[in-house]
Amino acid sequence: MPNYNGVWSLSTQYQYAADWATDNPTDFGRAFFAGGYNGSAALATIDFVLISTTGNTSDFGDLSVAKYSPACLGSSTRGIVAGGFYAAITNVTNVIEFITIGSTGNAADFGDLTVARSYAAGLSNNTRGVISGGVDNSSRKDVMDYITIASAGNATDFGNLTAAKTDISSAMASTTRGVIAGGDDGSQNGVATIDYITIGSTGNASDFGDLTAGSRFGAASSGSVRGLRALGQSGGSALDTVEYVTLASTGDSTDFGNLTVATSISGSASSKTRALFAGGVTGSGYTNAIDYFTIASTGNATDFGNLTTTIGFVSGGSNEHGGIAA
Repeated sequence: MPNYNGVWSLSTQYQYAADWATDNPTDFGRAFFAGGYNGSAALATIDFVLISTTGNTSDFGDLSVAKYSPACLGSSTRGIVAGGFYAAITNVTNVIEFITIGSTGNAADFGDLTVARSYAAGLSNNTRGVISGGVDNSSRKDVMDYITIASAGNATDFGNLTAAKTDISSAMASTTRGVIAGGDDGSQNGVATIDYITIGSTGNASDFGDLTAGSRFGAASSGSVRGLRALGQSGGSALDTVEYVTLASTGDSTDFGNLTVATSISGSASSKTRALFAGGVTGSGYTNAIDYFTIASTGNATDFGNLTTTIGFVSGGSNEHGGIAA
C-alpha cells in the first residue's frame, strides 16, 4: 500500500486511489476479455481493465490456443474461459482454462466441459460457474455444465435449458440465480425466451419471461439486482437495443437504452454498478470500442475506451459482478 504522510491535497488523494487500485485490483473490480476473431483469424489475446475507470484495456496474457466465442465467467479471484472454436468453425474444443484475475499472465488448464461447444453462455456466483447451451460441429445443445471455480477439474452435468440453443454469448447472475436470455434455435431472427436456474442446485432451467424481440449473438452483464442484455442481432442485422430484467423476479424484459453503435457478438463484463460491452461486429465491420452503462439507472451507453485490438466473437468476465456477494 502506498504511504502518504502529512496533509493530503486533492491531487494526492487521487494518486493514492490510483496506486491502491494498481496494487489491489481485486478491490476495485477488474474485467477481462478473452479470445475473439478479427475478420481473418482467431486470437489468443486476453485484455483487462479496471471497471471503475475509463480508458483503454491493457494486455493480460494469452490463452493456450487462439479461439473465439468461448464462455467466460469469474469469481472474486479466478476467471474461467470454457470451450470455443479454434482455427475454424469445424474445430470446437471442450477445454476449460483459468486465470488469476488480480494478476497478469497466460491462462492455465482447468479441465474439460462434458461436451465440446462454442457460443455458450457463462455465469457464476463466487463459488460455482455454469456454462449453458452452445453448438458443436453439428447441432445446438441444451446442456448445462457446472464447475467449482476454486478447484480445477472437469465439468459436471447441471441440467438442461428449456430448449437447445446457441449464439447466447453470455448470461446474467445474482448470488443465487442465473438468467440466460435469447439465442438461436434455428431461426435467423433468434429467440426471445429467457430461462433461469438456481446456481447452488442442479436441475433443468425454468421459464423466466421474454425479451421484447427474438435475438441472437447478444451479450449480458449484471449487478446484484438487475441484469442487462444487449440484444445483439436479428435477421442478420446488428441492434443497438439494451434491455433489463430484475433478477430476483420473473417477467419480460424492459427497455434500458441503447449502445453507442448497433453491435452484435460483443464481449461483456460488469461490476455491481457498471456494465461493459466490448468489441463486436457493427454494420461497417469489427470494432474495438467499449461502451458502459450505470446499471441502477436507465439510459444510453457512454464511451469507455478501446480494446487492444479490433475484434468480434470475444467473451468477458470480471471479479466484482452481481453474482459475487459484497
